[in-house]
Amino acid sequence: MAEPALPGAEADAAGLAVRLRGVTKIYDNGVTALGPLDLEVVRGEFVSLLGPSGCGKSTALRLIAGLSAPSTGSVDVSHHGARQRGSHGIGFVFQEPTLMPWASVRDNVRLPLKLAHAPTRDADARIDGALDQVGLTEFAKAYPRELSGGMKMRVSLARALVTDPDILLMDEPFAALDEITRFRLNNDLLSLWRNLNKTAIFVTHSVFESVYLSQRVIVMTARPGRIGAEFRITAAEPRGEEFRTSAQYAAYCREVSTALAPSYAGQAGA
Repeated sequence: MAEPALPGAEADAAGLAVRLRGVTKIYDNGVTALGPLDLEVVRGEFVSLLGPSGCGKSTALRLIAGLSAPSTGSVDVSHHGARQRGSHGIGFVFQEPTLMPWASVRDNVRLPLKLAHAPTRDADARIDGALDQVGLTEFAKAYPRELSGGMKMRVSLARALVTDPDILLMDEPFAALDEITRFRLNNDLLSLWRNLNKTAIFVTHSVFESVYLSQRVIVMTARPGRIGAEFRITAAEPRGEEFRTSAQYAAYCREVSTALAPSYAGQAGA
């Protein structure tokens, strides 16, 4: 039986944002998708979950977000909760922007505040702030059909940030973007993380992206996903193109790639 998720008490006392202990996820068809998984994320840390398709990376995010319950084990999450109306402890950015095509950028970002019945004046100020954070102030009245793929993802990020979450969960948000746009958004995301002091958990298939963004890279095994290896990325902050083109970055990428290789063994043609 799964242990009930605590209201963050244990994790908070240890300075942790997230703690997973002995977590598994078994679906109704009998497939074990994840675990057992033990994971701790310190408040303010940027952690990437890296692994092959189907290893449970996205499942782990959904468990942390409370969108799914573990089959066994405990999920302990510490966040500020609803300090004020319209505030949420967790923001989630999905792989697809999932924007409402009939609504403007501003109204798409407003959605979580509207659902929380946040006061209009407070909501307007938060929306302005979130759009400014992602560089979309000038596009507030635009519609999704008028935006590039990168701009749509910025809207999705603004929508996650508008509730002022402590924890930001991102499920391969830049996977479908071209390389130049992806690099630019990686840089912008790091800047936001530094400035806003959020805890970030980022799911990706990209070794290069995980090393560039993270303080810690968790390499997961093939299904059922477990932690196969862990790397601390100790590059100096702030990171930029100097790090991306450095021998240190290349060395980290080689190490992480080597650790990841067994997870892909036997998956050819899958």
